[in-house]
Amino acid sequence: MTRNFFPRLLLLCVCLTSSIASLSHAEDGYDMWLRYQPIADEQLRKTYAQQITQIVVEGSSPTLRVAATELERGLGGLFNKPVSAKQGAVKSLAKSTLVIGTPKNSPLIASLQLTERLSVLGNEGYLLEKTRINKRDVFIIAANSDVGVLYGSFHFLRLIQTQQSLEKLSITSAPKLQHRVVNHWDNLNRVIERGYAGLSLWDWGTLPDYKAQRYTDYARINASLGINGTVINNVNADPRVLSDQFLQKIAALADVFRPYGIKLYLSINYNSPRAFGDLDTADPLDPRVAQWWQERTKKVYEYIPDFGGYLVKANSEGQPGPQDYKRNHADGANMLAAALKPYGGVVFWRAFVYSPDIEDRFRGAYDEFKSLDGKFAENVILQVKNGPIDFQPREPYSPLFSAMQKTNMMMEFQVTQEYFGFATHLAYQGTLFEESLKTDTFVKGEGSTIGNILEGKVFSTKHTGMAAVINPGTDRNWTGHPFVQSSWYAFGRMAWDHTISAETAAEEWLRMTFSNNEKFIESTKKIMLLSREAGVNYRSPLGLTHLYSQGDHYGPAPWLSNQERPDWTAVYYHRASKDGIGFDRTQSGSNAIAQYPETLTKQYGDVKTVPEELMLWFHRVSWDHKMQSGRSLWDELVHKYYEGVEQVRTMQREWEQQRDYIDAERFAQVKALLQIQERDAVIWGDSCVLYFQTFSGKPIPAGYEQPKHDLEHYKTLARTRYVPEPWHPASSSRVLK
Repeated sequence: MTRNFFPRLLLLCVCLTSSIASLSHAEDGYDMWLRYQPIADEQLRKTYAQQITQIVVEGSSPTLRVAATELERGLGGLFNKPVSAKQGAVKSLAKSTLVIGTPKNSPLIASLQLTERLSVLGNEGYLLEKTRINKRDVFIIAANSDVGVLYGSFHFLRLIQTQQSLEKLSITSAPKLQHRVVNHWDNLNRVIERGYAGLSLWDWGTLPDYKAQRYTDYARINASLGINGTVINNVNADPRVLSDQFLQKIAALADVFRPYGIKLYLSINYNSPRAFGDLDTADPLDPRVAQWWQERTKKVYEYIPDFGGYLVKANSEGQPGPQDYKRNHADGANMLAAALKPYGGVVFWRAFVYSPDIEDRFRGAYDEFKSLDGKFAENVILQVKNGPIDFQPREPYSPLFSAMQKTNMMMEFQVTQEYFGFATHLAYQGTLFEESLKTDTFVKGEGSTIGNILEGKVFSTKHTGMAAVINPGTDRNWTGHPFVQSSWYAFGRMAWDHTISAETAAEEWLRMTFSNNEKFIESTKKIMLLSREAGVNYRSPLGLTHLYSQGDHYGPAPWLSNQERPDWTAVYYHRASKDGIGFDRTQSGSNAIAQYPETLTKQYGDVKTVPEELMLWFHRVSWDHKMQSGRSLWDELVHKYYEGVEQVRTMQREWEQQRDYIDAERFAQVKALLQIQERDAVIWGDSCVLYFQTFSGKPIPAGYEQPKHDLEHYKTLARTRYVPEPWHPASSSRVLK
């Protein structure tokens, strides 16, 4: 053994310890927007810390306990010093106290006589205020319910995370929508349909005995946004989810979610009575079927007393439903609603339907549901996708929102990036959500926006809501691409208040997730607000749609034509020929345009007044048609494809400037993913321009990059494309969602 062995060993140990410490502090995205890192500005941190030195909570419910725990965790992390919660009655208050509770469980809150002010906030709203109790300046988080206190606690932490002043604090907030629900497309084998971040969160093999910390953190993440419901399984549902074996496991998840105000829902298979071997039919008007669902629903509530209800995909893409027995959607939904009604449960009935022989898939949902308006039970909510086709990068709004005036409706958005580059592309969906929610239908005059319809301001409906397909997985950062988190965040914020802008949500998320540095915020917010439009431009500009390769929905295949159904092809939608391009949905075509209120029928029906971003949704236009830019349609189409590529390059340049403002780990990951996105954007643009050129016969205008390969090269890429995700048989072309 040499003399230098021990010094070298010591040096090695120090280096290893240093490396391990560095790894343990690496930013991996697990905490999402609940990082609670110490406020970087020391003086600001001290100012906050002096304002709040203790938390007082007089109630003792599980929900109040998690609210207090979250405040301890959040404030302690942000202030970089412990802030403890005192439980139970408090005789005297110290300076710098935060009091949380309701008038019923907190004598201190009751002493403020807030009943009238709280009465307008409902069961989930809250009041944040700086006030005086017993001659002491205090902060309060008050609500009518413990879950309202929890939501207020997260809002209070958000104010500090985003470095807002607390000096004149006086905020009231209440949700505009009743049901704020996330949908998972998780299969029982843990493979997630359209999931791009690993396997399902739900480890059925260890439930109900082991409840992973990840389940609690999942609940915290959702509760921080005011999300109050989760549907944990795929809408292409496995009947076994209603078996006792799985209900025991699901009940364990419900126990974790309950203190966070989150109700658990299940997607069900309409043929369950047959799948269980109990009946030879699932006819909703057969008394035996109704009895079966009553008994099974009773069993569900025995396991989960606060169970929320069922989500149903019926008679869509091969899924069973009431039409198999010559019944309609109302017959099917109402039978389930009757089984749930005694327990206060609801049915979310998806409106994503389109028959195999339909002339225009755009018309499908309206043609099947319009005649049923007013025939659904009061505890049925029609869950309608934002557009009439299928979560495309841009769609006009689904006509059902302005047509179903006597039916409860809720919006269905998609956060998981099925059509936006999976977990490899940066595509903030907040701008899509805002565009959809602020669309004016004019059904009852100006101001009849989708958001106001959902809120119940336009039509008188009992239930309101919004849902999003989120599909997080076992990836450490939950969503694969770090910026997919931002779309989850934006959905939750807009489900609480549909008037919140995409820009506001983006800035909040950036400050909480990365940094409060103003240079970082402005530059990265620019990337986010640009990203969705970039995705539209390099995929399907000017109202083109569904140009994807089938099954995976990742890359371009505008030439796709050889599918079992015409509406599973790309050529069905773009209809390109030598004469022009686009789907005629005016009176001379499918007349789908008549499904809209008169104001929009006129606007969309005239090629001169239709918004150009929707033009090819409604019109067949010649290649020489003059656009607002002065360019021909062909030149404008080429311009948009190239613009999309350049927008991604702008995003790359902006991100490169953020190196010094955030952690190296996430900076490097996003940088690499943006390189992949640029590569894919070029492939999209070249593929589509070269393909459509075979019809237009026109050259690519001077000044644009010429494609590096011919069309056959890109067709070969589509046939051999590597899709970096596990796919379940349910994700074949037969089941597309």
